[in-house]
Amino acid sequence: MTHSVPYLSVVSPVYRGGELLPELVGRLVNSLASITPYFEIVLVDDRSPDDAWVRIQDLCQQEARVKGIRLSRNFGQHAAIAAGLSHCQGEWVVVMDNDLQDLPEEIPSLLKHARQHNLDYVLASRRKRKHSRLHRGISYLFYCTLYFLTDVKQDATVGNFGLYHQRVIQAVRQMPERVRFFPVMVQWVGFTGGIMPVEHAARPGGGSSYRWGQRFHLALDVVLAYSAKPLRLTVMLGLLVMVLAFLLGMITLIRYWIGQISVPGYTSLVLLMCFFSGLCISVLGMVGLYVGRTFEETKQRPIYIVDTMTTPE
Repeated sequence: MTHSVPYLSVVSPVYRGGELLPELVGRLVNSLASITPYFEIVLVDDRSPDDAWVRIQDLCQQEARVKGIRLSRNFGQHAAIAAGLSHCQGEWVVVMDNDLQDLPEEIPSLLKHARQHNLDYVLASRRKRKHSRLHRGISYLFYCTLYFLTDVKQDATVGNFGLYHQRVIQAVRQMPERVRFFPVMVQWVGFTGGIMPVEHAARPGGGSSYRWGQRFHLALDVVLAYSAKPLRLTVMLGLLVMVLAFLLGMITLIRYWIGQISVPGYTSLVLLMCFFSGLCISVLGMVGLYVGRTFEETKQRPIYIVDTMTTPE
C-alpha cells in the first residue's frame, strides 16, 4: 500500500450540527493518528440549512486529510452515506454520524476487534443508548417489524456506526437501488461480520434532525424496497377473510333453516360491505405502493448529485 492511498477512511453525513464539526474532526484526527498517519475524513454536506458547508471548507483548509462533499439538495442520510462511500479510498472505512453520539475514540477498538477475529466488518452496538425510552421503544419495534417483514435480522442497538473493509463497501456500491438503508445493505451483501459493544454519548447539539414523520417514511421505504412479504401477507389475509365469510354464511344459512332468523335486517349487510370495501382498498393500496416503488426504480435516477467538492477527484 502506497502512502497516497489512505489506510482508514471515515465517512460522516452532515445535516445540521455544523457547530459540532470542529470537535468531531479534532477528535477523529487524534483517534486515527494513533493508528496510522494515512487516513482521510469525508464529510458529506446533505445540503444542511446551517453553516455546515462553510465550516467544512474551513476544516479542509486546516487539515489536508479532510475532504468535503456538498450535495445539490437534501437527498437524505443514507444517500449522503452512499456519496461518501463512492469517494473514499481507505482499506478500512468507518461510517458514523456527526452528532458526537458515536465516539471517535472507539475506532481503534473496532479495528483491533476486526483484526483479532479476522472480520470483514464490525458493527458498533450501543448497549447503553442515551435516547429517551420512547425513542428506544419505537426503534426496537421498528427493527422487530423490519426483521419480520424482510427476514434480515437487525439489532436495535446497532446503527450506521461501524468499521467495514473495502470489499464490503465495494459490494454495497454495486447495489443500484434508489432506496438506501445502509445497515440492511451491509447485512444483505454477506461477508464475515461481528458486533462489539461501545459507549454511546448523549447528544450535545439538542434533538435529532430526524422527525417522526421522516422515520415513518423511511421505515415504509425500507420495507417496500427490501421485502415482498407484505404482498404475501395480503394474500393470506384475503384467504382468511374468504374462509371467515364462508363460515359466517353457513352459520347464517343454518340459522335461517332452523327458524332463528325471522326478521331480516340490513345492519349485517352494511357492516360486511364496509369491511370488504376497506379490505379491497387496503390490498389495492399495498399493491399500488409496490407499483409506485417499481416505477421509481425504473427511472434510474441518480441516488445523489454532487454540487461541489473541496478537493478534486
